[in-house]
Amino acid sequence: MADDRSAAGGNPVTPDGRYFVVRGRLWRMSDPGLGATERQRLVDELMDARRAVGAARREGDAVAEKRAHAAVDAAKHALGERGPVWWDDGAPDLNRHLARNTPYADWFAEQGKR
Repeated sequence: MADDRSAAGGNPVTPDGRYFVVRGRLWRMSDPGLGATERQRLVDELMDARRAVGAARREGDAVAEKRAHAAVDAAKHALGERGPVWWDDGAPDLNRHLARNTPYADWFAEQGKR
């Protein structure tokens, strides 16, 4: 799979397209099987929920903040970034692992040499 840095905010994407790397840590990509319209709807929901977290914090509303965090989590699950993995080859979920401690270690080491 191509290195799709545009989909990961300019961060390196693993060769299999499952993760992008920020400060050495793997973060799961969205499910590529989502249609463009559905993906955009979910991203919009995620951004709305993140804004709601900030608003609730500024207002000091713990109940609203908890509800907003739940909405963020639901959107991330729907996008495939959390919860069950979207691939079907049995590979483990390495989300949030340090790249240097995973099977991507050699690939990640090469990223610094480019």
